[in-house]
Amino acid sequence: MSPLAYPSSAARPQLADVVARLRRAMRRAARAAHPAHPLSVAQLELLACLAEHPGARPGEVARQLRLAPNSVTTLVNALVAQGMVARTSGGPDRRTVALRLTGAGATTLRRWQATNATILDSALAALPTGRQHALRAALPALDDLIDQVDTLTDQPKEASTQPTSA
Repeated sequence: MSPLAYPSSAARPQLADVVARLRRAMRRAARAAHPAHPLSVAQLELLACLAEHPGARPGEVARQLRLAPNSVTTLVNALVAQGMVARTSGGPDRRTVALRLTGAGATTLRRWQATNATILDSALAALPTGRQHALRAALPALDDLIDQVDTLTDQPKEASTQPTSA
C-alpha cells in the first residue's frame, strides 16, 4: 500500500478540506470568544514562532512560517507598533536584527493558546467517547503527515523537464 493508503483517491481532497474547515472553525470560535482581539492569525503565528525561537532573525522567521521575507517584515512592523515584539541587535554584528516577544506579546500568545485549548476541550467533550479516542489515536499520524508535508516544501523544486530554447 502507498504511504497515503486511502480506500479511494477521493479521500485525499477530503482530508485537506477537513483540515481547512477545522482551521476556519477554530478561527471563528476564537473571534466569537474575543471579538475585539486585534491580531490576525498570521500575527499570532509569528508570536508563537518567536516563543519557540527567541532571538530569531526575520529571515529565520520567514523560513519557519514559510512566508515571504517582506510579509514577515510587514507583520513584525505591526507587532512592534503594538508593543508585542521587540527588535534587538542580532549579536556582535549590529547590522543584524533579532526578534523577541515582549511581555505583552507573550501574554497575548498565552491568551490565544488558552482560548484555543478551551474551544477544543469543549468541542471534544461534546463528542462521543469513541470519536474522542479516534482523534487521540490519529494525532501521531497527523504529526507524521505534517512532517512529510514540511519535507516536501523543504526539497528544492525539480528542474523542468521541458526543453529550453537557446
